[in-house]
Amino acid sequence: MSMGRTREKQASLWVAAPSLPRSPGHRFYEKLNELLHENGFDRAMEAACAKYFQADGTAGRPSIPPGLYFRILLVGYFEGIESERGLEWRCSDSLSLREFLGLLPGETVPDHSTLSKMRKRLGSEVFEGMFAFVLGVVNRSGLLQGKVMGVDSTYLRADASMKGIVRRETGEVYADYIKRLAKEEGIENPTVEDARRLDRKRKGKKTSNTDWKSPTDEDARIAKLKDGRTRLAYKTEHVVDMSTGVVVAAEVYAADEADPATMAQSLEQARTNVEQAKSSEERDSDDDPPPVGGSSDAQTERAVIEVVADKGYHKAALILSLKESGYRTYVPERDQPVRKWADKGWDMQQAFYGNRNRVRRPKGRALQRKRGELIERTFAHACETGGMRRVRLRGRENVRKRYLAHVAALNLGLVLRQMLGAGTPRALAAARKGSALAVLVIWAAMVALVRGMPSRLARFSRTTWRGMYPYEMHGVGVAIGGS
Repeated sequence: MSMGRTREKQASLWVAAPSLPRSPGHRFYEKLNELLHENGFDRAMEAACAKYFQADGTAGRPSIPPGLYFRILLVGYFEGIESERGLEWRCSDSLSLREFLGLLPGETVPDHSTLSKMRKRLGSEVFEGMFAFVLGVVNRSGLLQGKVMGVDSTYLRADASMKGIVRRETGEVYADYIKRLAKEEGIENPTVEDARRLDRKRKGKKTSNTDWKSPTDEDARIAKLKDGRTRLAYKTEHVVDMSTGVVVAAEVYAADEADPATMAQSLEQARTNVEQAKSSEERDSDDDPPPVGGSSDAQTERAVIEVVADKGYHKAALILSLKESGYRTYVPERDQPVRKWADKGWDMQQAFYGNRNRVRRPKGRALQRKRGELIERTFAHACETGGMRRVRLRGRENVRKRYLAHVAALNLGLVLRQMLGAGTPRALAAARKGSALAVLVIWAAMVALVRGMPSRLARFSRTTWRGMYPYEMHGVGVAIGGS
């Protein structure tokens, strides 16, 4: 046989469709596509986006289908890609992802600029509707309870640098600002090094959001991350169903907003999402149309929801407000001196001590342990393995749109974990490797056990094995027989 050599090739002018490369298929994405088709994902997304486009038959080039656009965003979570450029490249590179997106062999993946324009055109309510649609899918799968909710928050690094921050009142960059301070101290024509040397010793030195901002992303705020670094960031807050780990609300706030200031809004959004998901299932199963212009007493009466959070959310006024809104709190206290209730009122005092008693009971301690497990897991999935710890978009509204789609994919992963035993393609591949390794370990253990048998028993096992498998298996027979 002669050796093949690399030569320039002349591309054919015409290529037959059957000869184009086909995807061998991917079990995870095939099952995900089945799940979306069964629940009418494409039609629901088209109905939600209809008002942002012209009617059919009018002038204008058709946009990419909304179902295709949101599928690309789902890929961002499952593949751990945060940028739209990365999504375009990954979907173009993979035949299985092209099949998941429903693209024919001759069609191209939408450009990253098209994805950006689509995001800017669609309003926030479309992404909220997409998130609510996925919650309906989760509810029909039996994974949504909504009786006990856990709340926690974390920081997302913004797509802006601390080196580019400017003063809010003057617009000075940091180097110009410290030079001006050096001049005020009496140093003539200070260099940057002189100014920095003086700045290190300056008393009261701090970087405050009231004084500084980012010129490229004005919604980003200066925050101290858990690893001790100071960066521009956003705050995301998850409300999680403590029974199943489903994220029922994922809100994005400014990084300088305190946890007690945002908790009530996140809980109300979570309660609304759960009620919509459960009411949509009831409407689907009921032949009668839903009531218009009013609701029954059973619908207006809201059940009490138990809320679990860490001590960063503890505030007496917030606990009273949540109690009046129909929540039962389990929020541990910070270390603080003895409280005085002279000007706080009897209702706040009762709410405060009621929360303290619930936290100290065995149920409260168990809920706190479960909170640390379930809520932190959602942040690990969405931000670490999902790739959203650092966002690549600017502006709170843009970040929120992208993050809602990202967490919706996380919830779909919970449904797929129930169906396949894995919530991401990587987990499914690891499970297959693990099962193959387990088979090899069992096989090796059996071989070692048989080899340690007496010769007479080994000959019996070899005869028995060949009787079970009468076709030729000489190699296996020798290994088991120990000869």
